[in-house]
Amino acid sequence: MTDDKAQQAAQIAAAIRQVLGDSLGYLYPAALRVAIRARIPDHLAAGPRTTGQLADATGLHAPFLYRVLRFLATRGVFREDDTGAFHLTPAAQVLRSDVPYSVRTAALLFTDEMYWKSAERLEDTVREGTTVFDDIFGVPVFDRVDGDGAPAVLFSEALDSLSMTEQAAIADSYAFPPAGTVVDLAGGTGGFLRTVLARNPKLRGVLFERAPVLARHRLDDPAIAGRWETLAGDFYESVPAGADVYVLKRIVHDKSRADCLRILRNCRKAMGEGSRLLIVDAVVPDKDVPPGIVLSDVLMLTVFEGKERTKDEFASLLGEAGLNLLRIHPTPASLSIIEAGTG
Repeated sequence: MTDDKAQQAAQIAAAIRQVLGDSLGYLYPAALRVAIRARIPDHLAAGPRTTGQLADATGLHAPFLYRVLRFLATRGVFREDDTGAFHLTPAAQVLRSDVPYSVRTAALLFTDEMYWKSAERLEDTVREGTTVFDDIFGVPVFDRVDGDGAPAVLFSEALDSLSMTEQAAIADSYAFPPAGTVVDLAGGTGGFLRTVLARNPKLRGVLFERAPVLARHRLDDPAIAGRWETLAGDFYESVPAGADVYVLKRIVHDKSRADCLRILRNCRKAMGEGSRLLIVDAVVPDKDVPPGIVLSDVLMLTVFEGKERTKDEFASLLGEAGLNLLRIHPTPASLSIIEAGTG
C-alpha cells in the first residue's frame, strides 16, 4: 500500500470511529445523570471509594454502577485507580452539591426530559421550523417551568447555578452609575443583582420576578441590607418605571422575535431619557463562531423559540422597539453586555 493510500485509509478509519462514537453520544449524558442523581460526587468528597461502597450508599447495583463510572472516567468524570476505587476529578468536583461553584442542578436540567425528549424530536423541529416542545409536553416551555412545581424549581435553581459561575465577571465589566436604581428583570433569585449591589455601595436594586421565584430569593445579605426590594410581575405586561438601569440577563436569547419585542417595548415605556438597558447574552461574531455559541444556538431552537443573535440582529430588535444600541461590552465570561438607550 502506498503512503497516500495508507494515509487515506487512516483518515477513513478515524472518520468512521468519530461518526459511530458520536452516534452513541447520548449514552454520556444518560450516564452522567445516573451519577448526579445518585450523588456520587458527594459520596467521593471524603476520598476514593469502591463501587461496592458506593452501591451500599446509594442502593444501586454494584457491577452495573462500576461499568457506568468506568465509562464516565473515559470522559474525565471520575478517575479509577489500580485498586478499582474511584476518585473525584475537576469535572466531578463541580457536580458536588456542597461547593459554591456547583453546576449540579444545571447538569440535571440539561439531562432532564424537557431537554432530552425535545432533542429526540429535533428532526421534526427542523422540518417544521418551530420547536415541538409544546407538542411533547402539552404546554410551551415557559408555561411548564412556571409556578412552584418540580420543573419550575429545577429550572430556576439551574439558572442560578449557571449565574454563580459568571456573575462577578459580568458585574465587573460594566461601569454602573455611582448612585440610582437597578432593576433586574426576571432576575431569578437575585444572585446577579446581589453581586452588582455589593460592588456598588450607593446603588439600590429591585428584583422583578414571578411571585413563586421571589419566594426563594437570596438577597438577605448584610452587605446590601436596606438597598433592595422585590417586586412581583410579568415583563410581558409591564416593567417598573423610573429606574436608571434595567438588566435582561440570559433572557433575550431564548425568546422569539415577537416575544423579545413585547419585552423590549415595555422596557422602552418604562425608561427615562437617561436610562440604560443592559442585555446580557452571547453576541455571535461575523466569523469563527465559538463552538459554545453554536451549541447554545441549537439548544435555543430545540427547546425554546429563540436564537443566539449577531450585533446587527440585536440592533434591529432594539430599533424596532424604539431603542438604540449604544455599545457592546465584552466580558471574561461567554456573554457580552449589549448597552441600549432611548436616544
